Order: sequence, then structure tokens, then C-alpha cells
Amino acid sequence: MKRPLHTAPVMPSRRGMLFGAAAAATVPLTMLGRDQAVAQPGVMDHTAMTPGSASNHAGHAGFPSGSVPPERAGIDPTAILRDFDKGKVSTLPDGRTLREWEITAYDRDIEIAPGVTYPGWTYNGRIPGPSLWAQEGDALRIHFTNAGSHPHTMHFHGVHRAEMDGTAGIGAGSILPGQRFTYEFDAEPFGTHLYHCHQSPLAPHIAKGLYGAFIVEPKAGRPEADEMIMVMNGYNTDGGDDNEFYSVNGLPFHFMDHPVQVTKGQLVRIHLINILEYDPINSFHVHGNFFNYYPTGTSLTPSEFTDTIMQAQGQRGILEMRFPHPGKYMFHAHKTEFAELGWMGFFEVSD
Repeated sequence: MKRPLHTAPVMPSRRGMLFGAAAAATVPLTMLGRDQAVAQPGVMDHTAMTPGSASNHAGHAGFPSGSVPPERAGIDPTAILRDFDKGKVSTLPDGRTLREWEITAYDRDIEIAPGVTYPGWTYNGRIPGPSLWAQEGDALRIHFTNAGSHPHTMHFHGVHRAEMDGTAGIGAGSILPGQRFTYEFDAEPFGTHLYHCHQSPLAPHIAKGLYGAFIVEPKAGRPEADEMIMVMNGYNTDGGDDNEFYSVNGLPFHFMDHPVQVTKGQLVRIHLINILEYDPINSFHVHGNFFNYYPTGTSLTPSEFTDTIMQAQGQRGILEMRFPHPGKYMFHAHKTEFAELGWMGFFEVSD
């Protein structure tokens, strides 16, 4: 059972936060770590946006909508979909491929919804951070610099030595502001993985934006596909222990206003990652279609053929599907509250 939100000042409800967002254009809201005080959110007109109304966007009849333009937010969920960062590539003396990345953590304010400014902690200025791609067996070096205001780490899901685990108190442990450290390990096992900060208190360090996808391709590769990354996240904007907004790849409602473009009959492969904090379970549902699901992406054989899957915090997997008919097909969390607070969008299938 979730504890009550702060009583002073009085915070708007989740739905009030959503439906009043358009009226709050001049009133930035802040998401707080547990060591910070609650910021005054100001007064919102909860009737300014209702489901199906048009804010500063065209809107969609019957559904809440209105996303921040990517150029204003400084992050573009559509670009993130297919942005696989393969690093700086070279060859080691033993003939293996070496991949290297420069990752910097720094604080950055991001307008996540119209009038709602979120003080994020980011890797390379993005929420989610860069999607790191490697092939099974590659040697990896991640040069991490902490330019933020708090100690941070990078913890990778995968197989590696304890000193490279990015956990406070082990190996290099916490990387203090102004410090730098290089994580070195091999890319294994193949699959759909993630990385995130592992500094205590964990929930705010992750929830404020310090996470990203880590994809390890099998040595033999996978069948050719239109390959995408979808990172499911939430935004806790009032310092309580729940979220007021939900999204895929960083901006609520983005894929309502900017549908994912796919081609009829083409294999679509989605690396789906749940990095949601403050809610134990997230989900994915697609309309008018079914998909093969590969939990964690570590097997080449699907576990089920379905149209809806659930993921707990940190879980991930691969979805593969083909759209047999053209048209617009919704996808969203099958928890209605998450969908109506930003986690919904469309696939637009063309010939």
C-alpha cells in the first residue's frame, strides 16, 4: 500500500497532473530525491486538458494526448528507437573486437510534458541514456565521467568481475563528482540487457534518468528485421513514492503524436526494457496483432505467442512480429492508469 503524498503543500492527483499540464506552462514542477525538499508546484487548472481534448497538438479523439516537441525537450523518442550506439571500434592483438564508449553523467532539466520541467540525472544528457550495442564476446570499455552533483555508478546486467559491477563499496564503488573510471568486461551473455546507476538510495538514482539499454547480439546474429529499442519508464514529479507520468523512450504521449513507422509484412524486432521505479509491474499490449516473446533475449526460441506481456522492474525481452495489414495500431501498457498518463502510442503500417 502506497503511503500518502506530502500534505504540505497539497499536491494534485496523478490525473490532475496530467489534465492540468497544459495550464501549467509557466509553472515548472520538480522531481525530488529523498534528500531534497518538496518544491511548490503552484496552482493548476485541472479542467484545462481532458481526455480527447487538443492541447497544443492535434490530439486523438477519445484519448488524452499532447506531447512536448522533441526539439523543445532535447530528446527524441523516435530517434532513440533505432539508435544503436556501437561505440568506437578497434581490434585487440588477439584479434577480438574492442568497443569503447565515453559516458558522462550530468544533471539536466527536461520538459517532459507541456509545462512540466523535470530535473533529471542523465547519461550523456538523455533519458534513457545511450543504447550500447555489442556482439557476443567483444571486449568492452566504458569510460565513465561523473559531472553530476551526486555520486553515481554504472551497473551493467550481464557477466563480469565483481570489481566491474558498479556497486558502491565494491571495486571502484561510488564515482564521486569530478571523478572518472573505466569499466572493462566482455559482452556476455547475448540478449537484451540494461545498465543503470547503483548508488544508494537506489530508487531516485534510477528513476531520475540514470539508465539505458545494453544489447548483446549473438555471434551468429539474428534474422534481418526493423530493430527497435523501447525503454519503459516513469516520472515521479512530486517527491512521493509513485509516478505522475509514464513513457517509452522518455516523453509521455510522444508515440501518439508521432506514430512508429513500420512496413507491412516486415519483421519488427523490439528490445523491450522495463526500468520503471515506484511501480512493481509494467506491461506491453499491441492491438490487432500478436508477437513472439523471448524473455531477456537469451534464447533463440520464443516462450510464447501473445499480444500482451508483463515485466517486473528490471525485466526485459524481445518482441518479434509482422503486421499483415496497413493502418494504425495502438500499443500501450495494459494498466489503464499508465496508458492514460502517457504510456501509449501507435504503429503506423504502410505498404
